[in-house]
Amino acid sequence: MTTISIEHTSRWFGNVVAVNDVSMTISPGVTGLLGPNGAGKSTLINMMGGFLAPSTGSVTLDGQPIWRNESVYRQIGVVPEREAMYDFLTGREFVVANSELQGLGAREAQEALATVEMEYAQDRKIATYSKGMRQRVKMASALVHNPSVLLLDEPFNGMDPRQRMQLMDLLRHMGATGRTVLFSSHILEEVEQLASHIEVIVAGRHAASGDFRKIRRLMTDRPHRYLVRSSDDRVLAAALIADPSTAGIEVDLAEGALHIQAIDFGRFTELLPRVARENSIRLLTVSPSDESLESVFSYLVTA
Repeated sequence: MTTISIEHTSRWFGNVVAVNDVSMTISPGVTGLLGPNGAGKSTLINMMGGFLAPSTGSVTLDGQPIWRNESVYRQIGVVPEREAMYDFLTGREFVVANSELQGLGAREAQEALATVEMEYAQDRKIATYSKGMRQRVKMASALVHNPSVLLLDEPFNGMDPRQRMQLMDLLRHMGATGRTVLFSSHILEEVEQLASHIEVIVAGRHAASGDFRKIRRLMTDRPHRYLVRSSDDRVLAAALIADPSTAGIEVDLAEGALHIQAIDFGRFTELLPRVARENSIRLLTVSPSDESLESVFSYLVTA
């Protein structure tokens, strides 16, 4: 049972804090590392993979520190988001080179290419590969030494639907057979389809942890802000503010709209049309004004 433990870990670059006092445990199975772009996901993965030292705290694999510990590197495979590849090589040459760096040979490289279904293009130059094909050949190079831990940074970027399904099936199989698989994403639906456990990171901080039902519930239950335009904003505002599902309403005369903060999402979505109907008010615009991914995740940090 291979487990990565992150204990009160921070990492900064000059005056920029990329990861701030994060603690989490990555156990066998498939774990999704969820958060908006720039949240610190790549920095965390680089520390788990041994590419970066923590500024404070510890990152360990089964109790052993990962940074500058060659004995644990054979257990870890990393698929980085960055495409630092040798375009003049063929896919097979690239994977064989990585196999030889592990003290292995062409047979292991061929098995890894077959695992990611890249045999059909293995003799083409990487320069001719699509984004999805590059992702899969990086995956083959990470699997060539049969690691017990697999770390993937935004692995589905650039993949077509068929490639995504193939990779998801492969990762599910690896998790089911006891490997420790962690992949990062900024798309909740992507994580829901694959991960049995989710860790959420926002602005370098650990925001939430649990299965996707718990994370989805946290996001749904947060306060919501709406922009509403109607045929009678003042009457509508007076009726809505009296209900406990709303925490505040701002009448914007210049914009001709209401800015409403709802603290009971389910009750408010039933209340608004009912109040409008009872007061013969026409709803002209009802739109969420805080549905960006950053605002949704940021709520989890302060909740």
